[in-house]
Amino acid sequence: MATALLLRVRESGRAARCFGQTRVKCWTLGLVSNSFPEISRYPKIQCFSTFQPRLQADLDRTRNIGIIAHIDAGKTTTTERMLYYSGFTRRIGDVDEGSTVTDFLPAERARGITIQSAAITFHWPPGESNAAAQPNPQAPRSASSHLVNLIDTPGHADFTFEVLRSLRILDGAVCILDGVAGVEAQTEQVWHQASTYNIPRIVYVNKLDRDGAAFGRTVREVASRLGGWPAVCQIPWFKGGNGSFVGVADAINMQGLRWETSDGKSVKRFSLQELDEAEHQLGQELRRARIALVELLSEHDETIVEKFFECEEDHLAVSPGDILGSLRRCLLEGTGRKIIPIFAGASFRNIGVQPLLDSVADLLPSPKETPDPEVSIGGVRGGLRRLLSGDLIVEQKEKAAPVKGKQKKKAAMVADSQSAIKQLQGCGLAFKVANDAKRGVLVYIRVYSGSIDRNSLLYNTNLNVSERAPRLLKMYANDALEVDSIGEGQIGVVVGLKHARTGDTLVACSTNKQVPPEPLDTLQLRPIDVPPPVFFASVEPHSLGEEKRMHESLNLLLREDPSLHVSIDEDSGQTLLSGMGELHLEIARDRLINDLKAKVSMGRIEIGYRECPLGQSGPVTKIFDREIAGRKSKAGCTALVEPFDPETSPAPDPSALSIQTANGNQIVVLAPELQIQTNKKGIEESPILPLTLDVDSVRTALQNGCIAALARGPQFTFPMHNTRVTLTLTPESHIFGAETTTSALSAAARLATSTALSNLLSNPFNAAASPGTCLMEPLMNVIISIDEASLGAVVHDISSSRGGHIVSLDEDLPITSTTLSTPTEEINPTPETDPEVDLPPIDPLKVYAPPDPFQSFTVAGASVADSGNPPRTITARVPLKEMVGYLKHLRSLSAGRGTFVMSVDRFERMSANRQKAVLMELRGEF
Repeated sequence: MATALLLRVRESGRAARCFGQTRVKCWTLGLVSNSFPEISRYPKIQCFSTFQPRLQADLDRTRNIGIIAHIDAGKTTTTERMLYYSGFTRRIGDVDEGSTVTDFLPAERARGITIQSAAITFHWPPGESNAAAQPNPQAPRSASSHLVNLIDTPGHADFTFEVLRSLRILDGAVCILDGVAGVEAQTEQVWHQASTYNIPRIVYVNKLDRDGAAFGRTVREVASRLGGWPAVCQIPWFKGGNGSFVGVADAINMQGLRWETSDGKSVKRFSLQELDEAEHQLGQELRRARIALVELLSEHDETIVEKFFECEEDHLAVSPGDILGSLRRCLLEGTGRKIIPIFAGASFRNIGVQPLLDSVADLLPSPKETPDPEVSIGGVRGGLRRLLSGDLIVEQKEKAAPVKGKQKKKAAMVADSQSAIKQLQGCGLAFKVANDAKRGVLVYIRVYSGSIDRNSLLYNTNLNVSERAPRLLKMYANDALEVDSIGEGQIGVVVGLKHARTGDTLVACSTNKQVPPEPLDTLQLRPIDVPPPVFFASVEPHSLGEEKRMHESLNLLLREDPSLHVSIDEDSGQTLLSGMGELHLEIARDRLINDLKAKVSMGRIEIGYRECPLGQSGPVTKIFDREIAGRKSKAGCTALVEPFDPETSPAPDPSALSIQTANGNQIVVLAPELQIQTNKKGIEESPILPLTLDVDSVRTALQNGCIAALARGPQFTFPMHNTRVTLTLTPESHIFGAETTTSALSAAARLATSTALSNLLSNPFNAAASPGTCLMEPLMNVIISIDEASLGAVVHDISSSRGGHIVSLDEDLPITSTTLSTPTEEINPTPETDPEVDLPPIDPLKVYAPPDPFQSFTVAGASVADSGNPPRTITARVPLKEMVGYLKHLRSLSAGRGTFVMSVDRFERMSANRQKAVLMELRGEF
């Protein structure tokens, strides 16, 4: 009866399936109920009164993890099993049927791939985490319920940015490998991207039920291609030694796990003695796996060495708790070469997922155990925890106004910093923006400090605007639950923000003022770098009246996906949409037409070329003199354009006012006569400049004007690349008192740079000294997986027909995350490098791996029975233009077995013949 009074049923939905073990409180009736057996019968439940589940779980029992892998390795399939065994869903979704929870977009279900990352929250083991309960110190962490915030990421190379922005806010990751294909190229890509953020990872070898699966070979590939020491925690259990895959043998707990039922819920456990009787060979191999695991941990952890001696040097006597503790320490605290725990399973056959979830709780870190999040405040970089203690603000103030032995001033700074810190209520990073047809704009945030509460005023430190947070949601894929607060270490959604973008820092203060107190208004978490696009296509509205609607839809699309770019061709007036690949642009077109209902058509996919100078232009001085907004503006500038190579070009004048490298170009600003001095507050000043100008605004105005001019080349209208522009500002001839404004300086820099670029084609003072420009095209690093029989045809096609260069055959060359340009030096901290890249390779013969019962070779996921047709790997550099539509051609050459991945290497100059052919194609002269 109480249930009928408290609850009412709605017809459809999935979000309330997690409510089954949630405490429901009804204030209107004064009733409290801890469990409702009837709740599981209804598809969605809504309370008449306030319904607030317990979402602020203990941070020690919170896991923010991501699923990363190569395309078709089984990420979404594994996620579906996690949701099923945790009790979140009552049936297992199927990728082929389009019934999965996380792949909910129509385009994802039609193609059977993940296109955008999806966040979902569940408890493991099933049951709400009770923070008040004292766990047994001898029991593993997985014995108590943990709150798991999981993000399922795409595997296709075109959606690399979607993976990047998800990795930015994660504390740990599960990397899934195809047991047949092994470590594939895109797996290396996402692995090294995770290394740049120093994210602890465990490996799950999937699809061991398929013909040609080779767990041992995959373990050795982890060592050679991912650059870590594999810690084999489980070995596969094949019935009779060479039969079907039925379970795993656990080297940590020294037991066998056999899945008895088709849904995977019934698991039979075998002790080591029982395993010796049922599968003697497996029992012996499990002993070898335990010995290898303890020996490996002993090389990296002194504590396990002590435990080993306490057990009288018996590898089997070391307790599972000690091994789990050692694995966790090596995973979280290790320096240099990392240990990589490896687990086994077959998600499609519902084998191995529950132990994988246990390992997530046992091994991966909580938000408290992650490295101190990097922040910038007032020009000083440091850790967020240092900021909360007040040290970072003191350092920032001391940098602005150095204190020379004055203890009173220093004490006052400490007091001021503590006062400012107390007003910081919450700090979070917006890592994703999505447009929902029913809920509006959803801004996904990760809260790093304090909490973000409903109706709190959020200050965007990147855009310097304040917005109210009217609603907060906890997302369950495409379903949501409204909450009152998003606490520290949690991932949630703010609804209704009009300005927030990917990578923006959102700050909430207890004062609830429009602008936080200094210096909190400059607090910024490390942003998310956006890779440059390389493909583009024209977008045209069906009629002139649809043009406004088209641009509004494009703005929504760009806010959701910053890796898309929109530009307008000045000659043709066409709107050009740029992206990371063919599929990326195809999905963008589908979203424009089907989801955003824009009446547009998209042209064929083109390549984003660049233009570079072949020589020096000579100095060009231009004076900008005209009215801007009814006010007379006048300023001048001198520009010189020359080729630039980051490796071979001489270094610019170190006394330059600024040196900025962005988008493959370098801008050098010289102002030797400004007589710049630094005042007591650390601000640059010049007595030469008028009162309306300061040094920083002059520097920024000149740089912005030059960047605008470099966006369009003088001959082919493509953006400039490998170009150095030297801007010289002479106060006597370029500054005209109050008439000189920042707008005038920016316009003068643009005019001088554009004229210098034009002089590359026809120098009015010396016609013979006109070096001209040439086209540059993106060159791609391509790794092709092929069988021996197709090797000759593919190599000939790459080197002859497509103008590529074969770099190597069968060498494990990892594709690193490269970009076409050097990041601009702003408040953005210097990007971290992969700490594992410079270490010597691991010898696979020194790595323990169980023998594989099946010795067939594989190519790109397909079993090849003939041992005379082994897999081959081709590494090549090929112009991007020749890779458009290459997948279809590769499959025709390899009988459907070949696959490839590619990443941008650099822009390279074209030969004269190739440039002529490309220009003829662009002009339609075939």
